Amino acid sequence: MKWLTFFFTLFIVLIIFLADLGKLGILRIVNQIPFGDKIGHFALYGVLTLLLDSTFILSLPNRSPKLIVVLTGLILVLIIGLEEYSQQYFPERTFDLVDLTFSYLGVGFFSGMALRINK
Repeated sequence: MKWLTFFFTLFIVLIIFLADLGKLGILRIVNQIPFGDKIGHFALYGVLTLLLDSTFILSLPNRSPKLIVVLTGLILVLIIGLEEYSQQYFPERTFDLVDLTFSYLGVGFFSGMALRINK
């Protein structure tokens, strides 16, 4: 689980890095799908949340799963918010409050899933 979480996190960081440089290549197809960008924000950040929550819950069995999920979610919300805000400083990117909303919805929805899965 730790390796999957690690590599998925690297995958998202790579997507952000390429998007900042305007070099997404074939991944730009997602923007051609109606609401594809919003679905991407929800799914990618949601799956990241689920993987991080599950990894930390399994790695810290003596800690409250609810506390782990809340703390992980808060940290992700902060990082995701900063990343979305930073987009205004890159010519290929634009800050979008709707993207941020879908990212946060993904974090919230998949946090709930993590609690149900890791009871």
